[in-house]
Amino acid sequence: MDNLPTLGLGAWLFVSTYLLSLLAIGWLARSAQRSNTLKDFYLAGNGFGFLVLFLTFFATQYSGNTFFAFTGATYRIGFGWILSLHFMTAVVVVYLIFAPKLHALAKEKNYLTPADFIDDRYSCKLLSLVISIIMIIVLCNFTLAQLMAMGRAAQGLSASGGDTAYSSGVVLLALIMVIYGTLGGIRAIAWTDALQGTILLFGFTFLIFLMVDRFGPLENATRILMERDSILGTTFTTRPDAEACRTWLSYILAVGFGVSLYPQAIQRIYAAKSAIVLRKSLAMMAFMPIPTMIIALISGIMALAYFPGLEGATADSAFGTILREIQMHSALGHGLVVVTLAAVLAAMMSTADSALLSVSSMFTKDIVSKYGGANLTEATLTKIAKFTSWGLVLFLVGLAIILREKTSLVQLLDRKIDLLIQLSPAFILGIRANFLRGDAVLAGLSVGVITALVLAFGNFDFVENGKIAGFHPGVIAVVPNLIIATVGSFALKNNNRALE
Repeated sequence: MDNLPTLGLGAWLFVSTYLLSLLAIGWLARSAQRSNTLKDFYLAGNGFGFLVLFLTFFATQYSGNTFFAFTGATYRIGFGWILSLHFMTAVVVVYLIFAPKLHALAKEKNYLTPADFIDDRYSCKLLSLVISIIMIIVLCNFTLAQLMAMGRAAQGLSASGGDTAYSSGVVLLALIMVIYGTLGGIRAIAWTDALQGTILLFGFTFLIFLMVDRFGPLENATRILMERDSILGTTFTTRPDAEACRTWLSYILAVGFGVSLYPQAIQRIYAAKSAIVLRKSLAMMAFMPIPTMIIALISGIMALAYFPGLEGATADSAFGTILREIQMHSALGHGLVVVTLAAVLAAMMSTADSALLSVSSMFTKDIVSKYGGANLTEATLTKIAKFTSWGLVLFLVGLAIILREKTSLVQLLDRKIDLLIQLSPAFILGIRANFLRGDAVLAGLSVGVITALVLAFGNFDFVENGKIAGFHPGVIAVVPNLIIATVGSFALKNNNRALE
């Protein structure tokens, strides 16, 4: 992101005004609060209607960080990254498998956090605690990545750059984020999501036309890459081999089952006003990978063709390079880039705040309330949740400032979904298969998580680029996880019958 366009005074005033307007949205959301309860703070009481639910799903699934990550992945891989269309669509398909039934249960039994379903379904306190801890760890990693991305974006936008711009960006943007989040809860985040999602959709639509105006048609860029492949032996335009096809399948499974289990996504399922609203929102979401991922793909191909030489994690700056060129090309391009960057920054903040809100809800409801705070009032628990958000932000801001080493954003995504996919037997299978037992699911989850971590971080010769024969460690690890959960459940069921 160091190649982001440097903004002038007028542009900075616009971006600052836009970001400060998020605080006004937070205040309005606070005014709309009906009661000082965890349900109202985290699920907006009776829930969201179609438009807000759709846009908050969209903003949660496609953060500003995603555009940098996916453009960077296209830059590194070439046309092969068109698989992102498939795995982002797979997320919606998986939602449709379990979300409607989970929503019905949530409305009937007043679920607040993902662990509420686990408690109700399995009656296994240890399983729900382990799942809560895994989700909190994943979301802390996720929030840290967003904060670091904010710092890099601020660093790239600053005329001086450097560590001061990075640190100032992390602190100021995180401060705005936590203020409007703790003021208005999920209402504030959903309303800011709606604003950011609308601006991103319109901004990126015009961005396609401006890219073609600046660089010419995609055909020209493709021809350049084909010539480069023939001369240098690269594979940016070649047909994927068997291992690449396995990687495609792995991403479809890992992202489809992993991203759909983000705690903030599950809580949005809870927050839908009705089953009809949820289905309509998910039906609309099924079309969103096409416009959003096409933009990231074309940006990556254009950057790869006309700005070669970005290597490793620095390829994540490819999107910033494209924006800089468009900004310099015309007055219209300059204005559009300013609006787009404001929305991208705000989308990063909103995505991070969604994760932060889920962490505070799980910590307060699933740990504090269950293990020592059973007699606390709803108002007190809500206050604890807000203090948790502030404390966690302070901790993660400090980490973001200390840990400035760049890493590939897609690699961070890979590690998160390695863990999240291990939760799929408990949630997605568990909501359909009544025979599953909590002890067996816990055993399978434990084996799956340990296997995924060992494969991901162990120094093994058969692991190449974080994958085994093209498959994510999490996809491989979920196999014994699933076997243990199902076979163990049948064994426990038969043993109980024998005892009877």
